[in-house]
Amino acid sequence: MADNDKKVMDIEILRQTELGIEDQLDTIQKVVVFGAGIMGRGISQLIASKGMDVILIEKSETAAKHALVELEKSIDEEIARWTMTEGEKKAILKRITASSNMDDAVYGDLVIEAILENLGAKQKLWEKVDKICDPNIIFITNTSALSITEIASTTNRQDKIIGMHFLNPVPKIPLVEIVRGLKTSDETYQFIKVFSETLDKTAVEVFEYPGYITTRVIVPMINEAIHIVMEGVATPEHIDTAMKLGYNFPKGPLSLADSIGLDELMAWMETLFRELGEAKYRPCPLLRKLVRAGHLGKKTGKGFFEYK
Repeated sequence: MADNDKKVMDIEILRQTELGIEDQLDTIQKVVVFGAGIMGRGISQLIASKGMDVILIEKSETAAKHALVELEKSIDEEIARWTMTEGEKKAILKRITASSNMDDAVYGDLVIEAILENLGAKQKLWEKVDKICDPNIIFITNTSALSITEIASTTNRQDKIIGMHFLNPVPKIPLVEIVRGLKTSDETYQFIKVFSETLDKTAVEVFEYPGYITTRVIVPMINEAIHIVMEGVATPEHIDTAMKLGYNFPKGPLSLADSIGLDELMAWMETLFRELGEAKYRPCPLLRKLVRAGHLGKKTGKGFFEYK
């Protein structure tokens, strides 16, 4: 068979596979999301905006209710900026149910985890959820730097576990990294790739390696910017201005750090430093100092900048 003929056949097989997957996607009526922090709320909002129901699960009833309040606040901010309507807000909130009952995961046609960036916590969660859900359900972990293979190791469906690294704010950033673990099947990858497209995300395929693409590239830049502050070379305002105007970045590295959350950022750095052993990933002492002081960025009202 000629190479061109083989390529045409491979493309046709892929097209037929994707058509079959699109039919399967029609069966996804309800998605379970674990973790109602900034990322979990953003993922829930995105999925609900595409017409699917969401069960957003938190540790306690109080935290679950608080998540809905915070989600409504963030949507109201979008309405104030004329990027969303009241009708869209009502439709999204109507599709999201908050819960504190882990067993509600049984109702999900797809399960997404967006809890804190801690390997042990993620493993424990998936070990429990694995026993609750149908064995055919795909599990998605939203992680910025951790090993998908290690996260999946506590389950009996390692071929059906995959990473989706969303960037904040989830509804706005058009990218998602789809991260394959060592045992993630091709079928799982293809399914989640098409699912990403239904969310209007451009998906990039990543084979497991610490930091993937975006985290690995952005962390050294932010860390260097923090060193510049610590060394008294320039103020945070001037550093961000220089990078925005000099390199056409929409947001400066220190403002970005505050948006990520300085504790979250430090967790990424510690993972990369531990896994790769390179000094460029070692958290700057000033970052550690701010985290110890509880100045974590936007979520606490103070980081490198102050927020209302």
